[in-house]
Amino acid sequence: MTTADPSLRARPRILTGDTPTHTGLHLGHYVGSLENRLRLQDEYDCYFLIANVHAFTTLAEKPAEIRANTIGIVKDWLAVGLDPDRSTFVLQSEIPAIAELTFLFAMLIPFNKVMRNPTLKTEIETKGLGETYPFGFPMYAVGQCADILAFRPELVPVGEDQEAHIEMCRDVALKFNQLYCGVGNRVPAEEHAKVGGVFPIPKAKVGRIARLAGLDGVNKMSKSLGNAIFLYDDAKTVQKKINKITVLPDPATKLVPQDHALLQYCDAFLPRERAEAIRAEYASGKDVMHGHIKAELGEAINALIEPMRQRRAKLDGPEGDQRVIEVISTGIRKANVAAEETLAMAKRAMGLHFGERRIG
Repeated sequence: MTTADPSLRARPRILTGDTPTHTGLHLGHYVGSLENRLRLQDEYDCYFLIANVHAFTTLAEKPAEIRANTIGIVKDWLAVGLDPDRSTFVLQSEIPAIAELTFLFAMLIPFNKVMRNPTLKTEIETKGLGETYPFGFPMYAVGQCADILAFRPELVPVGEDQEAHIEMCRDVALKFNQLYCGVGNRVPAEEHAKVGGVFPIPKAKVGRIARLAGLDGVNKMSKSLGNAIFLYDDAKTVQKKINKITVLPDPATKLVPQDHALLQYCDAFLPRERAEAIRAEYASGKDVMHGHIKAELGEAINALIEPMRQRRAKLDGPEGDQRVIEVISTGIRKANVAAEETLAMAKRAMGLHFGERRIG
């Protein structure tokens, strides 16, 4: 088995990604993770994962939609500026080591701990799944651990809502290293790989905006909740969506709350001094012209995403789809080298290694 490129492995590694439950990405993804990915491409050995298998936890009856969404997300990555020549694009379904590691890791996590995962519980509630979700839905929390640890990263850029998943991942890595690699339980997490642990203990890296509210002002910005501004929305659509944001004062204080979605957007997309001035106006109880603020925000957001829209438009049609397939194919080959290396190390530590195998 060929090992990963040593020149890349000399750099610290990052793994993060997106689930293709919608045809594209939104502003919450941008400020929560994509910005970080762009900055880190030259400093880290970056792996960006499309979790298309996880999408089946809620869209199992719509495989064609998942495929289209997968292509759409890669187009958004390219439009934002993620570079497949500097980073590795990973298609989850084509990396068999992830599935094997998911099964092995499932033996290390108590079921009740999985079900207490706050992110999992929130998704069940916000998506109205009740008791109808498949067994695979909680299983994806274990699968996320495999998604990450298959590539042995040091950092995982995520939004605030994903920190619980990273904590579970850290627990799995710690337990594996202690149980199968002889790492003492008093060894600091950052020392595990140095003393023989298969897995580095990854850390979450939260974006500059940990949680961007959706247009409804209640939930986080989400594809599935219909409260998002997408990176491919045209200028009129962006402004129209912002104009629909309801701005109502708190009945008790008569002031617009400082955590209101509109003010969050000011923090995220306007210069700091301007955002602070707007917050001060609202805090003073002045009669603020909400329409003027919304127009200013719309202009700033459109200026941000216009280059992305233009690059995304060039990827529309069959030629763009073919470009995406080529990028995915290249990434699959590189990702399988790294993941197979990890799996072999893990199986050797567990006494399950009985020979080499090669996956292209």
